[in-house]
Amino acid sequence: MRLALLLGALSLTMVSAAHAAGTASPDIVGPGRGPGGPVPLADSIVIEKKARRLTLYHQGRPLRSYLVALGANPVGDKRFAGDRRTPEGVFFIDYKHEKSDFHLAMHISYPDSSHRARAEAAGMSPGGDIMIHGLKNGQGASGAFHRTVDWTDGCIALTDEEIEGMWSVVMVGTPVEIKP
Repeated sequence: MRLALLLGALSLTMVSAAHAAGTASPDIVGPGRGPGGPVPLADSIVIEKKARRLTLYHQGRPLRSYLVALGANPVGDKRFAGDRRTPEGVFFIDYKHEKSDFHLAMHISYPDSSHRARAEAAGMSPGGDIMIHGLKNGQGASGAFHRTVDWTDGCIALTDEEIEGMWSVVMVGTPVEIKP
């Protein structure tokens, strides 16, 4: 009995120390839930194009990371409509669209003033409708296979299950940084 109590106390101490040191990562149990209750809201999103990774953050600590597919021409910043590039810069989620052509979609505030000015100086439209979204409606069964090639027109694509997990922890107004 004493040994069981001692082992239990030791285990609790180690878990508490790991959390205090910031070494423990949250185990996500389901959309919006973690082992200790609700997962906090994301206060920022960082997309690393080269790594094909989207990470949700809360107070500077990663909450969740996802592998993504990007625009079919992923290298470089978006210059104009139809270039199939994913933009780079700092934006924000300006609305959420439940009934898009893709399974759930969060619209990114592209184009900003600098992207708009650059495209217009070249006599082009900057484009728009850049979103973080799931798979095309009716194609959700392809799952993670969709990430084997960059296929969007400039959006950031996840599996349907992944976008559902993001949906409950990302609010309108959340900043989005898209890095090269």
